[in-house]
Amino acid sequence: MRRILVIQTAFIGDAILATSVLEKLHAYYPQAQLDLLVRKGNESICKDHPFLHRVLIFDKSSKYKNLWKLIGELRREKYDLVINLQRFFTTGLITVLSGGKETIGFDKNPLSFLFSHRVKHAYNKDGKLIHEIDRNQKLIARYTDEQSVKPKLYPKPSTRALKTPYICMAPFSIWFTKQYPEKHWVELIKLLAPKYTIYLMGAPSDAAGCERIIQLAGSPNVESLAGKLNLLESAGVMKDAAMNFVNDSAPLHLTSAVNAPCAAFFCSTVKAFGFTPLSDQSIVFEAEEYLTCKPCGLHGYKACPLGHFKCGEISPKRVVDTLKL
Repeated sequence: MRRILVIQTAFIGDAILATSVLEKLHAYYPQAQLDLLVRKGNESICKDHPFLHRVLIFDKSSKYKNLWKLIGELRREKYDLVINLQRFFTTGLITVLSGGKETIGFDKNPLSFLFSHRVKHAYNKDGKLIHEIDRNQKLIARYTDEQSVKPKLYPKPSTRALKTPYICMAPFSIWFTKQYPEKHWVELIKLLAPKYTIYLMGAPSDAAGCERIIQLAGSPNVESLAGKLNLLESAGVMKDAAMNFVNDSAPLHLTSAVNAPCAAFFCSTVKAFGFTPLSDQSIVFEAEEYLTCKPCGLHGYKACPLGHFKCGEISPKRVVDTLKL
């Protein structure tokens, strides 16, 4: 294999988990040109990546205009292998028209019948959870082996002056029903701020919400870094935290990629979907009450479909007591 392309143009968490495929391919083909295709906005995770040759960007703002331009660019690369980690028509079309000598993807992709090889996509096997990195590993098993490796990012040491010991909290998600409720973040801060400096993490769009949480918590030992760091810088800060509190969202996968301690809140989603944290020190917290409405969807919703959001009722005191912080 001389030229290999990995395609993952979904959300940032999916792109982070795709780095496990890069790690494995590089181990087997250290001299190969490894390229990664991501959606615009996700490219910063692989800045200065030590063995990634090129990050290609799919700008979905003018989807079909940019699609044909991208396909032409890929065809000029003459890839030996194109690996599609997604199950959607557009990436299936990119794969089929890429000009790759071999193409491989999941059987649930509507164009998989045109791939050189296709692999069964499943959420569990014999009742056991299949993690997303294990699903992705199956795509390259014929070229490597059966063993999965963890995702990995390569942040540079943070130059920001941080007060130690510190804890990071990432309160927000694209989906409301994936978010641990604001009132609980406030209580969590009140329980932990006397002992730790707390840094709130997030995108620029999260900055106002983080400032609101700080005001409600009323503690001087809390600072918002929302919008002040890119994704790779955020991973670097989280790496050295005493603990990272996250939702079932992108910051969870940042912790996995730098093996940072992680406490993840799974509100409307469940571990069986295969997106649990992978750090050596990690734990998932869910509501203790059994809810027949959970999970209500793979990604979440802008509001609880039933209006009660009981899946977000996870006691902050139980969390702190369990972690012994």
